[in-house]
Amino acid sequence: MTGPAGGQGGKGLEVIGAGFGRTGTASLKIALERLLGAPCYHMSEVLGRAGHMDLWLDAAEGRPDWDAIFADYAATVDFPAASYWRDLAAAYPEAKVVLTTRDPETWFRSTQATIFSPVLHDRLAGTKWERMLRATIEEHLGGDYGDREALLATFARHEAAVREAVPPDRLLVFKVAEGWGPLCRFLGQAEPDEPFPRVNAREDFDTLAELLASPIGPRVMNGEGLPEPGSVHEKVFEDAGTRGP
Repeated sequence: MTGPAGGQGGKGLEVIGAGFGRTGTASLKIALERLLGAPCYHMSEVLGRAGHMDLWLDAAEGRPDWDAIFADYAATVDFPAASYWRDLAAAYPEAKVVLTTRDPETWFRSTQATIFSPVLHDRLAGTKWERMLRATIEEHLGGDYGDREALLATFARHEAAVREAVPPDRLLVFKVAEGWGPLCRFLGQAEPDEPFPRVNAREDFDTLAELLASPIGPRVMNGEGLPEPGSVHEKVFEDAGTRGP
């Protein structure tokens, strides 16, 4: 496994997001970029950057190259990285860990309307993205995307494992509704004089569906990225600071 030599200026990751997708990870991405002054990795980066699906498939097969994935990033949140929080915490021992959380039932309902929706996964059938999602997320969840009892049990086990494994001085359990205060104190940063980002409402997910249905959708779903890397996030979450989590 590659060591912590990559990231911003060779420093490696400064913050590792251990929370599952749909726990405020998109809001946290924007907040961390504001505080750290550097990009934060998110599933949108996987879609926007050519070759990153292959890197995650390698990671799922036990051959991770974290420096290649996180080069030029100071933080990571969301799936697929959240599935590998333990490995990343070991690879980047100086990084802080943020566990985003929300009410489990609310989380489950949100996933069924967005990232785990049958409509989305039907569209992904047969693509490289589907293979990557199965390898890096579904295998770690241990059950069907729509199995309520299995997903809620996995959610609880995941949070308990993070709380148990990460020392308290290295871990922040965080609800994005708490705003800047806890996050800034944890990272030793001054609170920005602006609202905490509120992004990735369910309506925003419709924009992703439109992108995947567009003429460039097949290339995105098969790991070829976009002409302007990273633009997926702007396409999906273009109104940062104006929408609810």
